[in-house]
Amino acid sequence: MAPETRIQTVGRRKRSVARVLMSRGTGKWSVNGRELADYFPRPTHQIRIVEPFKVTGSEGLFDVTVRVAGGGLTGQSDAVRMGLARALLELDGENRPKLREHGMLTRDARQVERKKPGRPKARKRFQFSKR
Repeated sequence: MAPETRIQTVGRRKRSVARVLMSRGTGKWSVNGRELADYFPRPTHQIRIVEPFKVTGSEGLFDVTVRVAGGGLTGQSDAVRMGLARALLELDGENRPKLREHGMLTRDARQVERKKPGRPKARKRFQFSKR
């Protein structure tokens, strides 16, 4: 990959969409204009986000810029993870088996089921009274 080359990918999870820009660098992170630890304060989210780099052995080799919107922090962190995995795959096709093995290339399509009219929640019903 040439030093000026940027890879742009998209990752999605629940209602979150993450646009990931990755280029060769020193390991700088920018998530919506903030540092990774500032935007995702929970260590579990940070670990999940950095996982594609650990699996492929490319930690600290790339500068990552992310624009993420929608959903909550868990959905956003998993969307960023998928976007990074796709970027690493675009960079080197030999990463596919490693990323696939850890389930980073599969889109998790589960979403919250909508609330139905006449019910308190999506599937829950009000208490039935026979008399």
